[in-house]
Amino acid sequence: MTIPVGLYNSNIISCDFGDNVVVDNVNYMSRYIVGDEVILVNINEMVTSNKAKFGNGLVKQGEDESVRVWLELCNENAGRKIIPFNGMQPGDAFLWSKYRDDELLLNKLKEITERKFTTVRGFYGKVGNRTVIKNTASIKDVFIGEDAYIKGANKLKNLTINSGGGEGRTQIGEGCELVNGIVGYGCRIFYGVKAVRFITSSHSQLKYGARLLNSFLGYNSTISCCEVLNSLIFSSHEQHHNNSFLCASLLYGQSNLAAGATLGSNHNSRGADGEFVAGRGFWPGLCVSIKHNSVFASFTILAKGDYTAELKIPIPFSLISNDVSNDKLVVMPAYWFMYNMYALARNAWKYVDRDKRVERIQHIEYDILAPDTINEIVDSITLLEELAGKAWAKQEGVLSQTKELLIAKGKELLIENNSICDELEVEENTFENSKRKVVIVKAARAYNLFRQLIDFYAAYQILQFIQTENIENTTQFNKLLPAPAKQTEWLNIGGQLILKNNVDSLKTKIKTDKIKSWDEVHKFYKAVGNKYAKDKLQHALACFYQLHQIKKIDTNLLKMLFGEAISTREWMVKNIAASREKDYVSEFRKMVYDNDAEMINVLGNFKDNSFINDQKKKLKVFVKTVNDIQKKMLKN
Repeated sequence: MTIPVGLYNSNIISCDFGDNVVVDNVNYMSRYIVGDEVILVNINEMVTSNKAKFGNGLVKQGEDESVRVWLELCNENAGRKIIPFNGMQPGDAFLWSKYRDDELLLNKLKEITERKFTTVRGFYGKVGNRTVIKNTASIKDVFIGEDAYIKGANKLKNLTINSGGGEGRTQIGEGCELVNGIVGYGCRIFYGVKAVRFITSSHSQLKYGARLLNSFLGYNSTISCCEVLNSLIFSSHEQHHNNSFLCASLLYGQSNLAAGATLGSNHNSRGADGEFVAGRGFWPGLCVSIKHNSVFASFTILAKGDYTAELKIPIPFSLISNDVSNDKLVVMPAYWFMYNMYALARNAWKYVDRDKRVERIQHIEYDILAPDTINEIVDSITLLEELAGKAWAKQEGVLSQTKELLIAKGKELLIENNSICDELEVEENTFENSKRKVVIVKAARAYNLFRQLIDFYAAYQILQFIQTENIENTTQFNKLLPAPAKQTEWLNIGGQLILKNNVDSLKTKIKTDKIKSWDEVHKFYKAVGNKYAKDKLQHALACFYQLHQIKKIDTNLLKMLFGEAISTREWMVKNIAASREKDYVSEFRKMVYDNDAEMINVLGNFKDNSFINDQKKKLKVFVKTVNDIQKKMLKN
């Protein structure tokens, strides 16, 4: 777009302009500070009122508390509402919305938020350097950063639109209506989007008629063609096609909703809909319908079906199936590792690759094996052992056994892959709010896979520790290796995994005024992020020691652990390739192509798959690294 510098055909009141600005056909423009090289063309009104808040949940001098804008996250009755502010992290939103039993904490969070801003009236709106706004109807009380591009928007009101050079440029397109919100750096909002009372974190996208109301969307997320209400969503969320969060939801990130999925919408109970909570990697399949008040462990995938009762699934990496004909719920633990390793590994890779944040206040965990998932695996191992023990006791007619004996017997049966473990029934139905059976299938295979994954997690953390510390011999290794604590509880705070003890300490410091600002809270995130690798290593050692009932790693055990790590990594890469190869060898996949040449031209050559080839290269590097470390450690 080329247009001459100057002010043309516009009604301008009390505005400041930088150098080389174009203002043409702006019908009414009042109280804006405009930077250098800005283009403003064909705008009906562009006004800043004397009580502008720019999307922050403030109350200006002389205003009543009732005008304050709140975000009603995670609960339709506003029971978890928070005050939005520019710069709010996903962790901030979680801390404020979660701990509703701590009234002192809630009051302090409100205080430090109000302290962040002034209540004085009379601030001007701003348009940053090199921003272009054209063919837009109404802009009121909007603060716009540098290098933004806005065209064809219907209404922008009470907003902060963060934008900057390079990857941080924000764009807003045709037909959008945004009211009472904060838009992060590098966001893309296009084609008829409606957003009211919202925050979109940096590098997120709203497209194709998406509706976002009373919700917080984490970093690097995309919502298109969908409706999202009263939700707190952590980073790397994907939601396309037509599906809906029609109840209040908390998603821990790295989630993906398939077409037709409907979560909630049960307005026939005694009150508003309940709350829906899903761990990292949640993936409901096509046309899944879930009743409200459900909780899922990390990386749960739901097969197509209408789930009419509330669900509480504690086992991670599970496939949940609704077996209507046999009237039972079927749970397959470790499904992803057995049948779809390609998707699991590729998703973990793409989240890292797509993380374009410039300022990384929170250390977001994308790895599939991390303290949260490993803790769920450890708990699942004990659960499977107890269920296997109960199945044996029922078969043998010896029901009056202690829990300890049942767990010991179940462990024995699962390790030897006894046929009694093929289908384990959850007798005390804590998985589903119904009277029908819940069956866990392929339990022995999943159990032994889970044990293998704990070993691999420990080996991987030890390898990183040896490389980071430049350890040369076993003496140095034993001296520097931290003593493992007991298995510790971790919390997912906005996508960042933090020890529960540290979170408790943060809350105490806020309540005692040792932390008095959100900037100090964000420094806390960075501080715990800097020591995350050490905490993670201690956690890995604790889980490994607990699993094998040992207290120390000697040279022989280290050698065995490294050998198993190589085998596990080779198995993973083999499964990554095998799960993708199904699309090339299955006759039902190939039947839409007349010949292999047509299939290759459409899908690409399997041998040229860049992700699989990259994984094979990384495997070679991993094997070489482990072998080099073993030679060095054994030599000494």
